[in-house]
Amino acid sequence: MAGPLSAEPGVLSAIDNWRDWLIHERRCSGHTLDGYNRDLGFFLTFLNNHLGFPPGLGDLEKLKTSDFRSFLARRTADGLSRASMARGLSTVRNFFRFLERRNLARNGAIGGIRTPKTPKSIPKALTQEDALEAVAAIDEISQEPWIGKRDVALMTLLYGCGLRISEALELSRHEAPSGTTIMITGKGNKQRLVPLLPAVIKAIEDYIEACPYPLSPDGPLFIGARGKRLNAGVFQKQVRNLRHYLGLPETATPHALRHSFATHLLSGGGDLRTIQELLGHASLSTTQRYTEVDNARLSAVYSQAHPRARQRS
Repeated sequence: MAGPLSAEPGVLSAIDNWRDWLIHERRCSGHTLDGYNRDLGFFLTFLNNHLGFPPGLGDLEKLKTSDFRSFLARRTADGLSRASMARGLSTVRNFFRFLERRNLARNGAIGGIRTPKTPKSIPKALTQEDALEAVAAIDEISQEPWIGKRDVALMTLLYGCGLRISEALELSRHEAPSGTTIMITGKGNKQRLVPLLPAVIKAIEDYIEACPYPLSPDGPLFIGARGKRLNAGVFQKQVRNLRHYLGLPETATPHALRHSFATHLLSGGGDLRTIQELLGHASLSTTQRYTEVDNARLSAVYSQAHPRARQRS
């Protein structure tokens, strides 16, 4: 939260119920829940200052469009980006919808607030050459041979299966890739089946064989130097080191391998619906962003290669 919450007991009780609903009904991840908590905390802190007293449920009902606009203006003055403001307003809307569903408070004014427009972000994918080089070279910057094999295995899994780093690090030893497919549990505990490449299986086997720690069936598949589950931050730091080593752009991150997986499948003729299922996207519109990446690549190739593209009209 932005700080200790100051609100009437009814509001605080509603917030507790809202959090329980996010956890048990919406199955929000811890990371998403933390973001919601912070955003609502900023909103309530603003209301305390704006109204001059801790708000109750009745006060939330009486808020006008101008009050919500003042909140956005305050966040703008704080230097918040449009994307962060859009997310914060989405959180506040989510909370007010919850209050309405539970018949605790109803406020129609928030519906009149436009979400701040955010620039369309295009996924930052690596080229096929850079992706393959990154996967192959990460073991060269490791001080321990087994850790090098672990990092190669993890990179191969991210690029070969399009996983999120959190999904890969949540795998248990008994879930180690084998056979022709792997079952992945993604956001909202939704499961999806992803085909396995022989290169992924081989890289994982090489890592397991080299690992000096016993990997119990129910324990983590990927572990750190001390034998505990590998922390995402540790691996992200190693990828940053790899960027400097290979001279890759700052957009070369573990998540960029997931983007690369999707973009390269699309370039190779994969259809959007299949890629949507492989990535575990709830909406096809999320997957459609990769067509923009591919179109941008095709335009760049055209501009560089077509004779007429180099001539002035």
